Amino acid sequence: MPLRPSGLTRRSTITAGAMAAFASLLGSRLAFADEKSVMAEIRKLYGDKPIGEGRIRLDIPEIAENGLVVPVNVEVESPMTEADYVKALHIYADGNPLPGIVSYSFSPACGKASAATRMRLAQTQNIVCVAEMSNGQLHMAKANVKVTIGGCGG
Repeated sequence: MPLRPSGLTRRSTITAGAMAAFASLLGSRLAFADEKSVMAEIRKLYGDKPIGEGRIRLDIPEIAENGLVVPVNVEVESPMTEADYVKALHIYADGNPLPGIVSYSFSPACGKASAATRMRLAQTQNIVCVAEMSNGQLHMAKANVKVTIGGCGG
């Protein structure tokens, strides 16, 4: 049996290499989005169209004791008629690895432009909602959610 330096075996060398490759891959995926990347995603969809405020009611807790399941409720003020309705609603988070969280499509047949979901938030961050109306207008709402560990507020 040949002597190996430092007790290394072929199996331990392969395992260490695989772990290093995985850690490298994981490390590159842990980069977080920021406000610029959220705006870049919105610009991909809508270019430089002006975005107004109002019409969106974003119901989300100011403090999330558990970032794994943060409830989000969104409602857009609209008559939801053939002439005036919400076409799409997009939700973004500027502190998660990817800025886009969820997108919804609506039609006048929906009767109401509202949606509810739960999302995972990696850290304290802004949640941004953009509503696209049938006439091409855009509206935005933003809320900051403080993610705490164990509900300590810190």
